[in-house]
Amino acid sequence: MTDSFYLTTPIYYVNDSPHIGHAYTSLACDVLARFKRLQGTDVLFLTGTDEHGQKVEKAAAQAGLPPQQFADDVSKRFQQLIACLQFSPDDFIRTTEPRHKHSATALWQALEEKGDIYLDRYQGWYAIRDETFVAESDLIVDTNGHKRAPSGADVEWVEEESYFFRLSRWQKPLLDHYRAHPDAIAPASRLNEVVRFIESGLKDLSISRTTFTWGIPVPSNDKHVMYVWIDALANYLSALNYPNGSAQQKARWPADLHVIGKDILRFHAVYWPALLMSAGLPPPRRIFAHGWWTHEGQKISKSVGNVIDPFALVDEWGVDAIRYFLLREVPFGMDGNFSRSALITRINSDLANGIGNLSMRVLTLIQRQCDGSVPACPPEQWQDPDKALLAQADKLYGVVAGYLDDQAFHLALDHIWQLIAASDRYIDQQQPWRLKDSDPARMKVVLYTLSDVLRSIALVGLAFMPQQMDALCSMLSLETSQRNFQHWQSRLVSGTPLPAPHVLFPRVEPPK
Repeated sequence: MTDSFYLTTPIYYVNDSPHIGHAYTSLACDVLARFKRLQGTDVLFLTGTDEHGQKVEKAAAQAGLPPQQFADDVSKRFQQLIACLQFSPDDFIRTTEPRHKHSATALWQALEEKGDIYLDRYQGWYAIRDETFVAESDLIVDTNGHKRAPSGADVEWVEEESYFFRLSRWQKPLLDHYRAHPDAIAPASRLNEVVRFIESGLKDLSISRTTFTWGIPVPSNDKHVMYVWIDALANYLSALNYPNGSAQQKARWPADLHVIGKDILRFHAVYWPALLMSAGLPPPRRIFAHGWWTHEGQKISKSVGNVIDPFALVDEWGVDAIRYFLLREVPFGMDGNFSRSALITRINSDLANGIGNLSMRVLTLIQRQCDGSVPACPPEQWQDPDKALLAQADKLYGVVAGYLDDQAFHLALDHIWQLIAASDRYIDQQQPWRLKDSDPARMKVVLYTLSDVLRSIALVGLAFMPQQMDALCSMLSLETSQRNFQHWQSRLVSGTPLPAPHVLFPRVEPPK
């Protein structure tokens, strides 16, 4: 475990409101940030908004607003998403902020000093929606002869003066880097994709535009604005006040983890490391590119009208249910399908019947049979079934930590639920409700064992479902100072009064 951990979402483009994809990326980072903080790590979790470029300029014009006002309005919506899903970023960067403009300009100047920027002319296809140049070989031509980008975005022919970055110079250093650091891109299929692209030959990259003005001016030539991806990628440095940050800020680089969608992998895994190497900085330690969501089996599209609104989801189902579903339903890195029936199944089987039912069974029995206090449990009275369940619970933190270091969120959650299932089997086998008269001392040992297992589940679950797992910690009378992994091995204290339990996750009635 490192003393510090710097992780980022991509900064989100402000041409439209937040959707499920934005929520998914930020959620993954939030879980990691929360878990690392519980470990005692000094975390910097960065998110923000990408506010320059031709696409924003066009969207603002269509809305009848100045670009800055348009960016302000949409950026506010992304900040509201943070509160809605209880994300916990330490910083929110906007590319229209002075600190960002300063850092992006400094990065450009560092590339210039290296001799990696030159002035020429660009001719080629450009996709405004994707804010990217498209090679002729990558174009898709439909039956009507209409050319599109691989994403389906319209392209237009662009001819203009442009500054170029000598990307071709960094082909071998990039390949050497990824051969030496095979974990630098995940999942492995994405690494293979990036390496194949680099091996196919890198061409110099157009990094400025003159056909619009909404961007950061190029130093010494304000006829040009920086290409939006040079501008946007610099945010990971501007949050550290590059190049003049404090010693503590400088020590945070390289970033430990960039979490992104797979559609922007090339920008982060090819262009960004090359820019950093040129500027004399190390590449990020790891880039994880997750998959896309479909909706009831259909590709999500505004024209189809099936965009998933994260605000509406939380209003209907609750924040923790949505957080759990998104990370449990699909292996992180693969594409997934969002459906109401799958969500309801997860809520009922995993949350209501799983952790919800277990906590209510155990804590209600303690209220009724143990005067509402943590039962007495001398260690010498533990039997083999008790020791086995407690040993499984004791290992929970270490196993989950390992999975999260690999961004295997679904496996981490699956492991937590294996312990919940083991606890259900244990309570059914021990039947503490039958021991009240026949063996009250044994009943107390069983209920103590179960309550301490609930403590383990609640502590690990805090990163995933902060609202309800915090409530479970309160039902176990855990002090706020005890809700971390420094107190992982501190078992519940017998005799501690417990408040009356309440339902964590009510069952949901499936639509008829």
